[in-house]
Amino acid sequence: MIYELRIYDCLPGRLPALLKRFSDQTLAIWERLGIRQAGFFTTVIGENSNRLTYFLAWESMAEREAKWAAFVTDPAWHRAVDESQRDGQIIANISSQLLTPTAFSSVK
Repeated sequence: MIYELRIYDCLPGRLPALLKRFSDQTLAIWERLGIRQAGFFTTVIGENSNRLTYFLAWESMAEREAKWAAFVTDPAWHRAVDESQRDGQIIANISSQLLTPTAFSSVK
């Protein structure tokens, strides 16, 4: 299993719009495309309270490449982005890391 750690730093005051986009639209698109999320988190204490951190679970890099490509070209995704940004840009920066669990990890 490969886990993708994605961190979205939002512009000040725009995290609620990003959370709404995920809960109202993105997760349904992912379900349709077979993209599995492994947890979403907001920062309670840390350097950026305007941050959304989440994990995706992939069986392989090939699965990740195929399903992510389908997602970023999906017309419903583009409509969701346009709708959520009617009041302005949401995201200042996105970072991503692909991770594999260690032999002693409770997550496999």
